Order: sequence, then C-alpha cells, then structure tokens
Amino acid sequence: MLNEESLNTNTLGHLTIGGCDTVELAREYGTPLYVMDEACIRRNCRMYRSSFDRYYNGYGMPLYASKAFSCKEICRIVNEEKLGLDVVSGGELYTALSAGFPAERIHFHGNNKTADEIAFALRSGVGHIVADNLTELHTLNETALAMGKTADITIRVKPGIHAHTHEFIRTGQIDSKFGFALETGEAMEAVKAAARCENINLTGLHCHIGSQIFDIQPFVLAAEVMLSFIDRIKRETGIMVRELNLGGGFGIQYTDSDTPVAYDQYMETISEKVRSRCKALGLDIPFLYLEPGRSIVGEAGITLYTIGAVKKIPDVRTYVSVDGGMTDNPRYALYRSDYTALVANKASLAAAEEVTIAGKCCESGDLIQENTRIQSAQPGDTLAVLSTGAYNYSMASNYNRIPRPAVVMVHNGMARVIVKRETYEDLIRNDI
Repeated sequence: MLNEESLNTNTLGHLTIGGCDTVELAREYGTPLYVMDEACIRRNCRMYRSSFDRYYNGYGMPLYASKAFSCKEICRIVNEEKLGLDVVSGGELYTALSAGFPAERIHFHGNNKTADEIAFALRSGVGHIVADNLTELHTLNETALAMGKTADITIRVKPGIHAHTHEFIRTGQIDSKFGFALETGEAMEAVKAAARCENINLTGLHCHIGSQIFDIQPFVLAAEVMLSFIDRIKRETGIMVRELNLGGGFGIQYTDSDTPVAYDQYMETISEKVRSRCKALGLDIPFLYLEPGRSIVGEAGITLYTIGAVKKIPDVRTYVSVDGGMTDNPRYALYRSDYTALVANKASLAAAEEVTIAGKCCESGDLIQENTRIQSAQPGDTLAVLSTGAYNYSMASNYNRIPRPAVVMVHNGMARVIVKRETYEDLIRNDI
C-alpha cells in the first residue's frame, strides 16, 4: 500500500490513516471528505529542514509551496516546523498572515500580481517578492517609493531546462508564462533594470523547472546554470547575488509505478554541485531555498467518498459513481492524473474488479480514474482515493453548485476539522 507510514488496515479490514478508521471518519464527518495526516506532514517538513542542516550547514531554508494546500492550520504547522512559506496570491498571503505566519519568512510569487497585491505585500512586510516581468518591477519600485519602503526582491529566471513532466506543468523552458529567459538576454536586462530602481533591493534569483519530477539531475543542471548566471551578473554589473531559490517540483507516489526519490537526497546532491560550482567560479556560497509543496502534503492526504450507483455496461465497462468528482478532484480531467483507489471498508481484500470511477457532475468527463482495479464495490461502500493531499482541495470548485468538502486532520488516532464543510447557504452568500 502507498504511504505505509500513514496508511494501514485494522482488524475489521478497514483502511486507516493516522490511526483513524476511515469508515468511521466518513460516518462521523460525511463525504466527500479530505483527510490529512499531521504526523506525515510534519515528518516531511522535518526531512527537508534537516537536509539543509546535514548537507548545507543550515545555510538555507525550505519554503512550503502553499498553493499545494492552503488553509490556516497548515500555515500554523509549517510555521511550527520553522519552514518559510511560498504564496502566489493575495488570498494565500492573507491566509498565512491570518494564521500568524511571520511575514519576513514569506516569498510572494506570481506572474501577474495586481497593484493591490503588491501594495498588500509591501504593507505586510513580506520578506521576498519574486519579480516575474519588467512591468511588475516598475510597479514594485513605484509602489515602494510611494509607501516609503524598499522591497527585497528575487528575479524569476527561466533556465531553459526541460523536465520530463506533463506539458502543462513544465515551467523552466523558454516558452513559459513565468519569468525572464536566459537565452534571449531578458534575464540580464531584468537584473540591470532592478539595479536602476532606487526602491528595490535585488537579493537573489529564482527558478522552477516543473512539477512531479522523479530525477535529481534536472535540479543539478538548474543549479549549475543559475550559478553561472550569478557569476556573469557579478562580472558584468558588480552585483553580488547572495541568494538562490531552485524551486520545487519533487515527485510523489500516486501509484505503484511512481518511484520518487527520498526528499533529503535532493539537498544532498544539489549541495555538492553548488559547492563545487561556486569553488570553480570563485563565488561565495549562496543562501539556498527549495520550494516543496506537493511532496510535503500530497501523500499525507486521502479523499473519502460514498459509493452510489454501480452501473455495469456489458462488454464495455463498469461505472462506480461517487458523491464527489471533478469539483473536489479536477486533476484527472485536467491532466489524466493517475491515482490509487480502494474500497475502504474492504481494504484487506484483493482488488478484483476493473472499473471506471465516475463523479456526480453533469459532465461526461467527470471521472476520477478509468480502468482501475478496486475491491468489489457496492452502493453504500466507502471509497478512498490516495495521495490527494496536494492540489485537490486547492483546485476544488462549486461547479454544479456543489459545496466543497470538509478537511479533517488526523493525528495519533484523533481527528479534528480544520476546514468546515460548505453549506448551501455558503453557496448563495454573495448572491444578490
């Protein structure tokens, strides 16, 4: 079974997570239901944090990429584990600040931040604003000037590296909406433009090459390319870039065919390249950032559903319908993402039937998995879909006016609600 440190079966043959019976969770809190294992989240945070201490003398910080899963409780946990935070919108920033997350440990990303978001970030004392384009640079400078502030910024660079991921989640190549390209010279142009801005302080460079990556070598190559650019900046402008953010994108296990690298190995390998490359170029060792998101919360989460109709079409397929779907997990519709599913109240039995798991939305494409094997399913059974802790809640919608599910955090056999289930009243709250 995936994530054996969190998931198990009990004497009833039911799936458990964090010591809690998933069938009982479904009964008590209703379905669909997101369930997150706190111990797993904290374990992953500590693995990243300790890898900086072990391999880089603590001269760096992992930043939790909150777009993977953002709510006040996850911000509190990440703060307690002494990580930084990566936000990509005013809403994520507001959530973090509302949870008491220190603004100085927040990095604000985004390819088209609004003027209001920039002002909000400056007013809140956000530690780093990651500049994505020249328009944003000038808006940052003008806003900071008007507020009597100096903005610490990082420039996002496209290093020209193609990671082997879905085309929609590759972000390091030249044809990307994010950042400044090295190949065209616009990255150097951005550095020089930042240097001319009196209310901007250029502290570092950032890159991100993609998501759900299982190979360390693209990250090593990215480090090499970025350090060479830092050296070029020093030689051409005299500017000393002190910080380097190599982004995230570390893969997780959705199915048995996925083979993620142990997360601390990224820092072990990257640190060796950074040290050797800096020595060769005569550069000071930069303060280093990584941005794990999916790899911190992805495998820590599951989604529970109640099975409704089971529709067998002879010689075609069997549809197993659940009380959720693309409103709580749009990733199959977007990316054809693979997942592992099982009947939670029959978890100890063999997965003997090939089925297509269908959602309840009025869309033919509302599917969670096609041609996947699960235990024999009957109406009323509890279905669990594994590794849904990242992007599922974040990307959830109210399509068909379906309320979004609750989120429950489990820890050592105890459960607590961290996000309430939406009600029909919530759906019409802003209607006039």
